[in-house]
Amino acid sequence: MGVNVRIPGPLRRVTNGAPQVQVEGANVQQTIDALEAKYPGMKERLCDENGDLRYFVNIYLNGEDVRFLQGVNTPISSGDEVSIVPAVAGG
Repeated sequence: MGVNVRIPGPLRRVTNGAPQVQVEGANVQQTIDALEAKYPGMKERLCDENGDLRYFVNIYLNGEDVRFLQGVNTPISSGDEVSIVPAVAGG
């Protein structure tokens, strides 16, 4: 079945306009790697050179921020929903 990944507007050009894609992955890192394999350029937009999530990118697993779980090592099950949400700032 795979993992459903919701893609924000700014990243949809990488997914050819798709607002949601499906990939395989046992944890967040593997899901990001699967996104990169299917949509080249995605990982560099989500992760820094050390492989950590960029500070302005939030990833949620079934509504929970993975930073408060196990980060990129957070386990994912088939049928789960991953949402990529760019941080919003302003004043």
